[in-house]
Parts: sequence; structure tokens; C-alpha cells
Amino acid sequence: MKHWYSIEQVNSIDSPALIVFPQRVAENIRRMISMIDDVSRLRPHIKTHKTAEGIKLMMGAGISKFKCATIAEAELLGLCGAPDVVLAYQPHGPKVERFIKVIQAFPKTTYACLTDNQDSARDMAAAFAANNLTVPVYIDLNVGMNRSGIIPGDAVIDLYQFCDSQKGIKPVGLHAYDGHQRNPDFAQRTIDCDKGFQMVLAMQTRITEIGFALPVIIAGGSPTFPIHARRPVVECSPGTCIFWDKGYSDLCPEQPFEPAVVLITRVISLPTSNRICLDLGHKSVAAENDIARRVFFPEAPELKPVGQSEEHLVMEAPEGHRFKPGDLLYGIPYHICPTVALYERLISVEEGVVTGDWKVLARNRFISF
Repeated sequence: MKHWYSIEQVNSIDSPALIVFPQRVAENIRRMISMIDDVSRLRPHIKTHKTAEGIKLMMGAGISKFKCATIAEAELLGLCGAPDVVLAYQPHGPKVERFIKVIQAFPKTTYACLTDNQDSARDMAAAFAANNLTVPVYIDLNVGMNRSGIIPGDAVIDLYQFCDSQKGIKPVGLHAYDGHQRNPDFAQRTIDCDKGFQMVLAMQTRITEIGFALPVIIAGGSPTFPIHARRPVVECSPGTCIFWDKGYSDLCPEQPFEPAVVLITRVISLPTSNRICLDLGHKSVAAENDIARRVFFPEAPELKPVGQSEEHLVMEAPEGHRFKPGDLLYGIPYHICPTVALYERLISVEEGVVTGDWKVLARNRFISF
């Protein structure tokens, strides 16, 4: 039986491999744009795909603002001519110097970054000013993720004013990532998201009350994208939706995206009568989740993972199973973002035919700088 992911001459592709379907990627981008009233309010994160092809498909669809998490991703966006880029990170040490080199190398791209404390802001400002730069900064708010950011309150106002006093940086907005909002009940997720966002709005209001221009708000990721998309004051930053995965398909069934990448793997051994071994180890699929939530095989849902190492994935199969060494399976990753980072290239397939590859350039820590 043919499926959307079926590949002609698949036996010529070595495994493991990650396959991208550009037509499905383009459709996911179209659906992302359709979920918001104004494409200028989209600021997709490129951490999922890390490719020039993904960036250019989005730019071709009218998206001009982007978010990234690494210096290499920031450079790749500059290489692609992206007009507006936010490094959603607070750079320290060598990262500041590298960020400066990227900014200088791509003067047609407007770059910004985050900050959440005065010491970091002071250090960044001094480095930027020493290079005759004034870099826009967003105050990173901790709205419950407890990963980075400053808890909304008086300290936010103090930090905004401090940034405004520093030569080399200019405060322009607020950044609020609520990746902890993962309730599978969309109605409850909406309630929880709205509650957290009230803190962001309160900070925006207080900042304008002391005389600043209305701060831009960048908020959310993929799970809360449809919630923030309804707010006319927010720039939204979905990322995973360009490729989608099994994890978000399960968590966010209310969203219209479909998987646009698959893994291919082969059976390499039959160690016992009810176990098969695949060439899909830790180096080939994101392994941070529980072993039961790393890869899903749509044509073999009965397989149960029982062990994984660097190069091998051992699956329990029913007695009398049909598998034999050399058999190929298609799998959908549960978490696509770190899975992509394991591959130097994605094999591009259209209408079942291999058409080339997408270099995962920003999986590298360094491109030029």
C-alpha cells in the first residue's frame, strides 16, 4: 500500500535517514499563515528545521520576521536575507562577540536579542557600543517556564529603564515563552495560557504609563500558538509546525498541521523470536523522552521499544511476526527538533521521488563566526 511518505527506489537510500517532503512543508506554512490575521505578526522559530530551504519557503510565503536560539541560526538567517531576526537568547562571553560579527556581516538584517538582568544588559551594551552598534533588546519574562527570564513585577520596570539608559542597547519589547503550557485539554490550556499572559499585558501597560512607546510582545511557541494568534498585540513564534511530529500530533490535535518528515530505518538483527533490532539508535532519533515516546511506526504500531543504545533500537514484536533482516520501516519522530539536529542533511522527496537534499547548516555550532 502506498502512503504519503512512500518513496520510490527507497532501497537506494542508506539508513538511518531523515526524509523531508517539501510540498507538505509548504502546506504547513500555508496553514500557519491562515491561523493568524496578519502575516506580519508571525515570527517563526527556525530551531526545528535549521535549513536555508525552510527559511526561503517561509519568506516566499510572505514571512519576514524570525526567531532563533543560536548564533549559527542567526547567521543562517542573515545568509538567507531575512529582514528581522530575534536571537531568543541572552548572549554571554564569546557569544556576544560572535553576535556582533553576525550583525556586522549582515547590515540589511535587523537583529535583536533578549536580556533578563542588569549585569548581562550592561555587559552586552558595552560590547555593542564599543562596536558602534545599538541593538534592540526584549526583556525576557518568566511566566512559569522557570527556565530563563525575570518574574513580572517591579524588577521588570527597573530593567526596562536601565536598558534605556545604556548606550549600545535599546529596549523595544517583552518576550514570554510559555512552553510549560502543555495541557492536552485545549480549553484548559487556553485558560492557563490566558492567565499567564495577563502578567505580560500588565507589564506592557506599566511600561507605557511611565512614558515609553508601546513595547512589542513576542509570545508563545507551538502549543499556545492558536491562543496567542487571536491576540492582535502579539507576535507569535511557532516553530515545530513547519515539520510537526508525533508528540505534537498527540498533544495538539486542535491544530491542522501534518508531519512533513519521516525517518527510515532497517531491521538489522533478530536477536530472539520476539525481538527485532533496528539501526535507529540515540544518534538517529531524539532520545530525551521515555523510550516509549521516541519514534512511532505507523505501519507497525504493535512494536514496543525495549532498549536503545548509540546505534541500535530493540523492539519487542509479537511471536510469529513477519519481520526479517533488511526490512525497512518508516517512522515519525515524537520530537522532531532535536532529531533534525542529528542529521547533516535531510533527503528531499516529492511525489515519491528523491529530488535532492536540504543541508542542516545550523546544526553546526559555527558556520562562519
